[in-house]
Amino acid sequence: MTSLKSKIYTHYQELLEDKVQTLRKQISDLAEDAQNDAKGSAGDKHETALSMMHLEQEKLNQKLKETLAQKSVLESIDILKVNKLVGIGSLVYTDKFLFFVSTALPKIIIDGANIISLSLESPIGKEMKGKHAGDEFSFNTSKYKILKIE
Repeated sequence: MTSLKSKIYTHYQELLEDKVQTLRKQISDLAEDAQNDAKGSAGDKHETALSMMHLEQEKLNQKLKETLAQKSVLESIDILKVNKLVGIGSLVYTDKFLFFVSTALPKIIIDGANIISLSLESPIGKEMKGKHAGDEFSFNTSKYKILKIE
C-alpha cells in the first residue's frame, strides 16, 4: 500500500514535470514565432513585436528556472525517511492542517486530506522547524498542535 507521503510526493513531482514541459514548449513556440516573424516583416511594428516576444521569453525562462529549482528541492527529499523533527521532507500532521515541508506548491487534496506544501523558509515553516510531535506553534492568530510527523 502506498503511503500518503509518497502519494503527495508523486503528485507534486508530476505537477512540476508537467509545468517544466509546458514552459519549455511555450519558450520553444515563442522562439519559432520570432524566427518566422523575422522572415516576413520589417519596420517599427516588427521591432516592437520582437521586443514583446523577447520580454515574454525572459519571463518564461525565469518561471522555468524557478520551477526547476522547486523540482530540485523535491528530488532531494528521501520520502522513506521518517522524521522525528520537522525538517525538509516532513509530513506534519497538525490539529488543523497537513503540511508537506518541501517547497511552496499549490494546495492539494489526496485521500480526502488537504495538504499544504511549504518551504522551511516560509513564515509558518520557520515556526515549525525543529519541533517534535506534541509541540505547539503559533502563526498569525492561530495556534497549531503537531500530532504526528512522518
